Amino acid sequence: MISLINPSSGQGHSIRVALPLRAAYDDSHLFSAGYKHRTCTAPRETLHRLPHDSGPALHVHTSIRFLDDNPSGGNDIMPLDPQAQGFLEQLAAAEAPPLHELPVEDARNVIVELFGSKENLEPVGKVEDRLIRGADGEIPARVYTPEGVGPFPVLVYYHGGGWVIGNLEAYDPTCRALTNAARCVVVSVEYRLAPEHKFPAAPEDCYAALQWVGANADAINGDPARVAIGGDSAGGNLTAVVAQMSRDRGGVSPIYQLLVYPVTDHRYDTPSYQENADDYLLTKDAMQWFWNHYLRSEADGNSPLASPLQAASLRDLPPALVITAEFDPLRDEGEAYATQLQAAGVPVTLSRYDGMIHGFFSLGAVLDQGQTAMSEAAAALRAAFSA
Repeated sequence: MISLINPSSGQGHSIRVALPLRAAYDDSHLFSAGYKHRTCTAPRETLHRLPHDSGPALHVHTSIRFLDDNPSGGNDIMPLDPQAQGFLEQLAAAEAPPLHELPVEDARNVIVELFGSKENLEPVGKVEDRLIRGADGEIPARVYTPEGVGPFPVLVYYHGGGWVIGNLEAYDPTCRALTNAARCVVVSVEYRLAPEHKFPAAPEDCYAALQWVGANADAINGDPARVAIGGDSAGGNLTAVVAQMSRDRGGVSPIYQLLVYPVTDHRYDTPSYQENADDYLLTKDAMQWFWNHYLRSEADGNSPLASPLQAASLRDLPPALVITAEFDPLRDEGEAYATQLQAAGVPVTLSRYDGMIHGFFSLGAVLDQGQTAMSEAAAALRAAFSA
């Protein structure tokens, strides 16, 4: 067992296993040519990564520094956040095998230990486990209700874990925090996992859960007119996919989508994949392992139900908050999805958290920026619910 400690507060939690790291963080990695994205070497007017010239405003929150902001012209490297560095060093010291080398069941235990700590759980008004009727059987769900008198708005939440790992227990702390911060009912969905249930089982379960919430909101003290969807990583992928399914199938239409470092495209050739392939919690090898378990064939990866960035149109989708992390292989595809939403006329806020790693949203106990991102997500949801 190792203890993960937030050096600012002296608080943290303990875990018995660790996700893989090939080496402890070494800041010399930042000075390779591959990390020049951390210093923007193009003048402001020539940086087209996040266009602002069409559609509604794309609100970008980031610490990217432009060349013309630095009169000296020197390299302004954005370092790994010190808390993230300490966190990774503690995990590396555990010398756990890489995630993609573990049996699936062992990998599933890892994410529960990492994210599902039972220490210092936030109390909420009520927690109830339910079974939701899906097209292919019952889907387990956990309903969190805040203190107070409803009906409350509802967030349907899809957990991360590469469609292979993750469950209600792993994301119990995250959902409790969202319930209290956003003042809403949170319905956490335990969709079917690969490789036992390959694509498209997960998106079909997630879509069915949204339809159930829309039809049964009264039974969970929820308001059917104020239903949002959200998720992180693979759950962010499923959120984007379910938003498209709802538009195309004419089902319950969510009023907002929360996309936390989402998977949006079945590819590994973006700069963020090249720059962050190893050493930052989520690795390229792990993502390949996830995709290989999830898809029935490579052709599935071209479906918008697997790669929402490949959809023919992103028009008429709900407004979105997209959160990305600088040191994350998924950074670029998440930001590309935000850009394409904006180009399609969808109101979007994009927040890149500099110095952060994949998974930080659920690690607020040890990473202060995780708490900041949780507060941002909750504020965006409250604003959408009150609009």
